[in-house]
Amino acid sequence: MNRNRGLMSDAGFLAFLVLVFICILFIGGMPGDYMQNIIILTIAFLLALVTYFTTVTAGLTLNLAFIFVYGFYIVYRTVTLGETIGLHTYFWLIMTPLLTVALWFFTTASRELQTENEQLKKRMSSLAAVDENTDLRNSVSFQKDTQLFTGISVRYGIPLTLLVIKVKYWSEIRRLIPGDQLSEAVYDVSQLSQSSIRTNDALYLLDKEEATWGLLLFTDNEGAKVVIERIKVRLQQLNDTEFSGKYKVSLGLKIGAVEYNADTIESPLHFIVEAKKQLEYDV
Repeated sequence: MNRNRGLMSDAGFLAFLVLVFICILFIGGMPGDYMQNIIILTIAFLLALVTYFTTVTAGLTLNLAFIFVYGFYIVYRTVTLGETIGLHTYFWLIMTPLLTVALWFFTTASRELQTENEQLKKRMSSLAAVDENTDLRNSVSFQKDTQLFTGISVRYGIPLTLLVIKVKYWSEIRRLIPGDQLSEAVYDVSQLSQSSIRTNDALYLLDKEEATWGLLLFTDNEGAKVVIERIKVRLQQLNDTEFSGKYKVSLGLKIGAVEYNADTIESPLHFIVEAKKQLEYDV
């Protein structure tokens, strides 16, 4: 399918160039009507551009209007000036819509390729296991790893707790921080969280747009509280020394924690939902 669209786009572009070349030869072969032909060629280009930026229906509708006006002009010159109607008279009546159709083929195929390219980028992004800016594992990795970690938790009786971390008032902060600094803020908070956990604990960037992270900790609720306190103390230190000057605002975090229970938590997504519910109690 991609190959067919590519061939269609190339064919449309080549046809447009060939038609333009034919127009140039036609104008050069009729020096007596040079100015008239240049004007009509300009109109033909404008009609083709309308098709490029709108639809082929709009372009062909305008072409019909042009054919009507140009035909009326030819009849007028024939009746009043006694000019004969030769083959060259019909040149622009045929060439103008052909230019529009050729450019439409090129435009349609190019837009389809662009749309498919965007879809492929989104699909690759959704399948990627690591965020390209922070090098953190994302929600795809979280779902795969959670199945492994919960299996270990159940088999060996090791408590497993999920922390969901979210930046407070992120929607308002996004409007205060310049766009190029938003990724830096996400990265800095990611590094803050990463530095507050043990090497065998796992940090995930669950939602970059909403600045939400997940922490899988092999500990119970009491141990999770220690980690939460450590993260908040570290954040306060960075707000006093770095973040307030860098971003002109102080960043705050809401953290919710829930311990894994095989009887009540059905899936990794359910695990996240339960942890997010605890965010409501962290004000």
